Amino acid sequence: MADQSASFKDKFSTAIGRFSGSRFVRAIMAAGYSVITFSIVGAFFLILTVLPTAFPIPGFAAWYAGTIGRFTNVFQVIYNSTMGILALVFSGTFTYTYTQIYRDEEHLNLEPLNGLMMFLMAMFITVPQLVWKNGSIQFVQSLNKANIIGGGYAVSTSGITRIASVGIFTGLIVGWITVQIYRFTIKHNWQIKMPDSVPAGVSNSFSALIPGFCVAFVVGAINLALVMVGTDLFKVLYIPFSFISNIADTWWGFLIIIFLIHFLWWFGIHGATIMSSFYTPIVLANMAANVHGANHFFAGDPLNAFVIIGGSGATLGMAIWLAWGSKSAQLRSIGKVEIVPALFNINEPILFGLPIVYNIQLIIPFICAPLASGVVGYLAVTSGLVPKIILQQPWPTPVGLSGFIATASWKGAVLSVVCALVAFVVWYPFIRHYDRTLLKHEQATEAQEAAEQN
Repeated sequence: MADQSASFKDKFSTAIGRFSGSRFVRAIMAAGYSVITFSIVGAFFLILTVLPTAFPIPGFAAWYAGTIGRFTNVFQVIYNSTMGILALVFSGTFTYTYTQIYRDEEHLNLEPLNGLMMFLMAMFITVPQLVWKNGSIQFVQSLNKANIIGGGYAVSTSGITRIASVGIFTGLIVGWITVQIYRFTIKHNWQIKMPDSVPAGVSNSFSALIPGFCVAFVVGAINLALVMVGTDLFKVLYIPFSFISNIADTWWGFLIIIFLIHFLWWFGIHGATIMSSFYTPIVLANMAANVHGANHFFAGDPLNAFVIIGGSGATLGMAIWLAWGSKSAQLRSIGKVEIVPALFNINEPILFGLPIVYNIQLIIPFICAPLASGVVGYLAVTSGLVPKIILQQPWPTPVGLSGFIATASWKGAVLSVVCALVAFVVWYPFIRHYDRTLLKHEQATEAQEAAEQN
């Protein structure tokens, strides 16, 4: 049985490791990192527009309206220039990185910048809304206030709709198609080769000419076929994205995500990295929707704000207790090393030093503590007790400040601290028992060493 268990662990870890190291996942992770700067810049200017809500101080709203509030439309424009083009930034970085990975690992004559440019072309093929009418393809036109469409482009005060966060999933699929077509054409030598004397920039442009035509033809043909049956590529791809998003936004879907993150971590696999490759497009889209009136809990970065405070396993409170409350020399030393990183949601010293990974004695609190804090966070926000998440804080943001930034409210800060305390309540009996077990072992070892010396 032990051999079978070890075999299962090895096979499971290998399979998940291969997935996490796949080209597609690595490219998505790079895309996720690329939007951090954009989301932080956008968040700063969004905060400027919601200051009266964040600080409900008597007289402040009137002062704001006569000063900073006069420039809110400018702040909105800057916000739209970050979050309003999120599909292009996220999916464009994905395509660039994906092309780069294939170039380096398959040693193909692929130019990442060409991949990016072809993606932008292909993406904008899917952006205009078209309709088959009176025997021809026509642009959709609408002057309805709730749905303004001119020349096929749906617009609002947030900019062109389909290139914002709602287009991320479409962008990923279009990016994948672009790279695969580019890769196929180059592998089969469908390219125009220029003499060595021609400058590299000119040569690269011509080498992408045939792949570019192929990308335009394939994406355009798919979109045309769908338009003729009453839909288009964007709408078809948005259906599964919307379905998955709705599931993730439910309390049980949210808890499943938390469970999977920690179940994978217990095997030594970075669960947060694996799962975020799936849910990052969803939380970004939900966050942008919240800014414009929606009410999604699973938006921005709810995990680092209200769930895994101190790192995976919600170990901040436990780390503090290890440093000052534990009796075991091993745990106390680990706590002192971990206390500062834990404030910034980094807890590898605990995961591998305690250890938690493969430690059957600590798997229950490791999974249940973040589930408990997740339930508290979910209920507080969805009940309206705490404002919804409208900003994405940097993941290392300390407890309290993370909740404040995420919700632009002091209530979010309080909730963040409460969630950390709830997680510690779950951890306490288990870590205290573990501390006593290690202390007895240390004392027995010391007694044995002393006896051997005598």
